[in-house]
Amino acid sequence: MTTNHNHYIDLAFQKAEKNLGRTRLNPSVGTVIVKNNTVISSAVTSYNGRPHSEFKALNNLKDCRGASLYTTLEPCTHYGKTPPCINIIIKKKIKKVFYAFEDPDLRTFKKAKKLLTKKGIITKLIHTEKYKKFYQSYFLNKKLSIPYIVGKIAISKDYLTINKKNKWITNETSRNIVHLLRNRHDCILSTSKSINNDDSILNCRIDGLNNYKPDLFIIDLRLKLKKNLSLNNYLDLRKTFLITDKKNSSKTTSYKKLGYKIIFVNKLEDKNDFNLLYKRIYKMGYSRMLVETGLTFINTLIKNKMIHELYIFKSDENLGKNGKNNDTINHLKKIHPKLLTINLNGDKLLKKNFYYV
Repeated sequence: MTTNHNHYIDLAFQKAEKNLGRTRLNPSVGTVIVKNNTVISSAVTSYNGRPHSEFKALNNLKDCRGASLYTTLEPCTHYGKTPPCINIIIKKKIKKVFYAFEDPDLRTFKKAKKLLTKKGIITKLIHTEKYKKFYQSYFLNKKLSIPYIVGKIAISKDYLTINKKNKWITNETSRNIVHLLRNRHDCILSTSKSINNDDSILNCRIDGLNNYKPDLFIIDLRLKLKKNLSLNNYLDLRKTFLITDKKNSSKTTSYKKLGYKIIFVNKLEDKNDFNLLYKRIYKMGYSRMLVETGLTFINTLIKNKMIHELYIFKSDENLGKNGKNNDTINHLKKIHPKLLTINLNGDKLLKKNFYYV
């Protein structure tokens, strides 16, 4: 029982967080309906982006006249594959609408307040510092038409990225956080070298999330991906793409028969090449991409300024002679990530945001 607007905005963001990375090109939005200081309905944007949360929260309510609607993002005002959310807000006779961010989509940007006010609905933007980064990926999608790129890498205490005696560098807690990261992205980018070395599956394997398998993009310019990998068992459960050189067109038949989808590129050497690939992937409907590769590829993204967040999982143990690197570690050492440092049962999680976008 409260009239604190921030309290209900908090509840709306808790709903939105549930489907972050699962709503494709639409943002994950949380909505809470409040009447007589009581929450009477709530919803989050559905998987793949539809229906929208405002529609879901209001559609089955028989009487919400005079209620207030709290939502994380400005309600849409345009017709797309579904009618605009302001239509059902007006139809259900909502009295007040509060939202935390304006929608950067130009079809809606700053239009909801004007249209709802004309209908006598009190509409207010509530600025919130607490969630200022929540829609960072969505804002970048709209600005650049590319996915939001998040990288992760594991290193030992002595800055080595390959364990010669064990598949793992970090502990189980760190690895579970990686599964949570996968759950927040609609696709994963890796390389044939990384997958061949680790026989990686790259899915979510923790209770409650083990049915989620982000689609997978594998950079394999020379078609060196092994054909007896464990991930072959999942090709009918998710889309898996091989990104390869156009010169390999005649060699892709066997991969297609296994279930791989093929993406041809001319080259993948500089920032412009990566940008073209990112735009292509975004156009296919992917908005958040997690990069899981080795040090060489992570360095390439950092040097080309083609990464937006980086998670570094650092073990509390030295590998010494049992470890090695295939590339210089200087880029990671220069980053000095200080935005977030979390203790993971001895391991450390360091997070760096890149603001050059």
